Amino acid sequence: MRIRFTKMHGLGNDFVVLDAISQDFVPTPAQARFLADRHFGVGCDQILVVERSATPGVDFRYRIFNADGGEVEQCGNGARCFVRFVHEQGLTDKREIRVETKCGLIVPKLEADDQVTVDMGAPGFRPAEIPFASDSDDVVQVLDVGGTRVDISVVSMGNPHAVQVVADVATAPVAETGPLIESHPRFPRRVNAGFMQVVDRHAIRLRVYERGAGETLACGTGACAAVVTGIRRGLLESPVRVTTHGGDLSIAWGGKADSAAPVLMTGPATTVFSAEIELPSNLT
Repeated sequence: MRIRFTKMHGLGNDFVVLDAISQDFVPTPAQARFLADRHFGVGCDQILVVERSATPGVDFRYRIFNADGGEVEQCGNGARCFVRFVHEQGLTDKREIRVETKCGLIVPKLEADDQVTVDMGAPGFRPAEIPFASDSDDVVQVLDVGGTRVDISVVSMGNPHAVQVVADVATAPVAETGPLIESHPRFPRRVNAGFMQVVDRHAIRLRVYERGAGETLACGTGACAAVVTGIRRGLLESPVRVTTHGGDLSIAWGGKADSAAPVLMTGPATTVFSAEIELPSNLT
């Protein structure tokens, strides 16, 4: 089978984007793993699938598959690439669209300065929303990671996040403890592990070990989660510049502990190239 795709990235968090409107194709887990493979396939952190929505008043449906082939709920950097893709491909002439995801509705918008702003919706804090096994909804939770106490804050941005504050992201044990947190038994659906360094009240540095993908150059939902938890802990004030290995995002949130205020994420989305690839016939 031969399929068309577009390679895109948001601050180095890279994607294979598939138009499932003009071609009848949604990848199986094995096909997703092949596309994501950086040696034998195209190479990416996630595969994004564009579909029409059957919901009145909603423009598109957005599906995300991680590099390990698993389908997940949300991807912030991917959401920015999504709106640029549908606009560049002529699937819509709207600069602001309504998109349904596995976890609810998002509203990405192409700005006049070529940046993209996404209304990511309101964060969730209750353990059942993450999901996270806990008897309390305290802002700071204690996690036993390989016999070491780690203070985390948990939040759902449509997908689960566990954020810890570190003195220096450059020396944070992302590769060592990231996988342990990702697969910790208190997170039944696994979790994205964020490592946040507070620079000042309006700036942080961030690294994220993403569920099903490993450490990426940037994580949009991880940036949102870090800022929200930092504001809840009294460490930050909106808006916040989030510096990742891939570049900067601007995150704004006017909420507090149980606020329904949406998180607004602004940053770039870049198209790299479009091409076709032949999928191996033995992949099902």
